[in-house]
Amino acid sequence: MNERGTHMQHTLTFRIATLAGTCFALTLAAANGAGAAEPAYPVRPIRLISPFAPGGGNDIISRTLAGALTKDFGQTVVVDNRPGANTIIGMELVAKAAPDGYTLIMTSSTQAINATLYSKLPYDSIKSFAPVSMVGSSPLIVAAPAASSIRSVSDLIAAAKAKPGEISYPSAGTGNSTHLGGELFASMAGVKLLHVPYKGSGPGITDLIAGRLSVVFSTSASVLPHIKSGRLRGLAVTSSKRSAVMPDLPTVAESGVPGYEAGTWYGVLAPAGTPRPVVQRLHAGVVKALALPDVKELLMLQGVDPVGNTPQEFAAYVPREIAKWAKVIKTAGVKTE
Repeated sequence: MNERGTHMQHTLTFRIATLAGTCFALTLAAANGAGAAEPAYPVRPIRLISPFAPGGGNDIISRTLAGALTKDFGQTVVVDNRPGANTIIGMELVAKAAPDGYTLIMTSSTQAINATLYSKLPYDSIKSFAPVSMVGSSPLIVAAPAASSIRSVSDLIAAAKAKPGEISYPSAGTGNSTHLGGELFASMAGVKLLHVPYKGSGPGITDLIAGRLSVVFSTSASVLPHIKSGRLRGLAVTSSKRSAVMPDLPTVAESGVPGYEAGTWYGVLAPAGTPRPVVQRLHAGVVKALALPDVKELLMLQGVDPVGNTPQEFAAYVPREIAKWAKVIKTAGVKTE
């Protein structure tokens, strides 16, 4: 081969090598690009904070939902109980967690109450969180001793007007929904009731059954067994519509106090800034879980009506609750102990 032929061969070899290198580089870049794409959520276990002690309503609802989400996500959803400071400890933990969808909280109506009950919180009750969905709502039941002459909401209003400040009701503690439900009733019905705070629902219910108190605004889990046994008489539920758990009981609103609505609700929150696709995936998981027959049954046993609204609907609901309870707290002069 002459010198020219040799030169052409070297040139061709160089070009082939260059082309091969370029192709390899493009292939590697494409591979790296694919590897850099965000993996589908979730890819590791999720922590669901319950800001109450184990065994209570929030804890049971959290574990019920966690089990269903674990099956749906293919990743374990672990319930982490962080009780204390009227849910503030758990709320602060989530508010300051990484906004990646791996730390959530089962919030409740306490979130709305605390916004006014405490002059300073280590988080913003609205801005620090990304709403996912309301899980369910649980009305309170207004009940009286079976032997009482108070047999309806109308009787309760009449008795309270006849004896201002003498018709007593217990609560599970100052600022609790079982306290503020009574304060809201008194305000809207134009009567004055006597609030008697206890450390938990049980002792107050015991004194009510014994006739030492007049009425109670309490959770279905606390009073339903006593209504069924005949020791207490249910007067009404505090939801805006009749409860599927107690369809025979009228609402307070239809019993003479139009617009009255109180109770406890539960919902899932993520830290503010959680990506929208992650929130949407969480929302889809919650809604799917709430449609499962076994989940529905477990919630109903706790006196909870499943909800499953959108993040936007939940986001709009919380400020309304804050405003409602702020008015009640300020009007009644409720202060933390």
